[in-house]
Amino acid sequence: MANMKEIQNRINSVKDTMKITNAMYTISSSKMKQAKKKLEDTEPYFYAMQGEIARILRHVPDINHRYFDQRAQIAPEDRRIGTIVVTADKGMAGAYNHDVLKMADAMLERPGHHHLYILGELGRHYYASHHITISKQFHYTVQKPTMHRARNITSEVLDRFDAGKLDEVYIIYTNMETAMASEPKQVKLLPLERTDFSTMKMPLNVHREEIDLYPSADSVMDSIIPNYINGMIYGCLVESYSSEHNSRMMAMQAASDSAKTIIHDLSILYNRARQAAITQEITEVCCGARAQKQKRK
Repeated sequence: MANMKEIQNRINSVKDTMKITNAMYTISSSKMKQAKKKLEDTEPYFYAMQGEIARILRHVPDINHRYFDQRAQIAPEDRRIGTIVVTADKGMAGAYNHDVLKMADAMLERPGHHHLYILGELGRHYYASHHITISKQFHYTVQKPTMHRARNITSEVLDRFDAGKLDEVYIIYTNMETAMASEPKQVKLLPLERTDFSTMKMPLNVHREEIDLYPSADSVMDSIIPNYINGMIYGCLVESYSSEHNSRMMAMQAASDSAKTIIHDLSILYNRARQAAITQEITEVCCGARAQKQKRK
């Protein structure tokens, strides 16, 4: 059995670690709430863009816009597929990064020529260690996502899609389903699917007036769709940011609970060692007194 000093040192060390995990839990909780508030503030604009696209498609059902072109003439093995992978800059977030990278690896096994667009230090390090070519690295932190960063990503993928260098664009991110569960998701950004807009239901009591698209429906779509894609990417960045901190909160909570269990077990060992030391001292005193008594006799 370890002596009392060694056990006390271990208890103090675990307590110091628990202070760090509790602090990280509090910080992640605050950042997650701020991120969710930002997403809630921007969602009305995003849904308005989505609604306007659906509205144009209802009024001009025969529109043949380039962002809806599925390029069916290109064989699956010849398609150029761009995938935006959103990872974290730091670890200690449970399986957050592992799940995203696992889904991205599965995506790379699909037929076609793949182009990776990586956000987050851990994603860059992962693919660099596996010697997988990255088409574009966005060298800024994924912490505190902004609309400006989302526009940079949107501009990159739209330019390559318009130039024919990409036939499909996907984004892999983590969606926070509930306060206790986050799941990696794969969303197709381009080309757009008409069914994604035809399923939108309008309230029965809302009157939709006739619209005049100037100078043309294609021109209006050229203006709306980039903003819509930008809103989708920004939403994915914020969801990933929120999910990262939610995962880190759960990981830190589990670490704190484990620390409490370790401290409890070590406290029992400490009390046993202390009791054994007291018993040993009492025994030594009794033996010494007995020896002195026999000596006087």
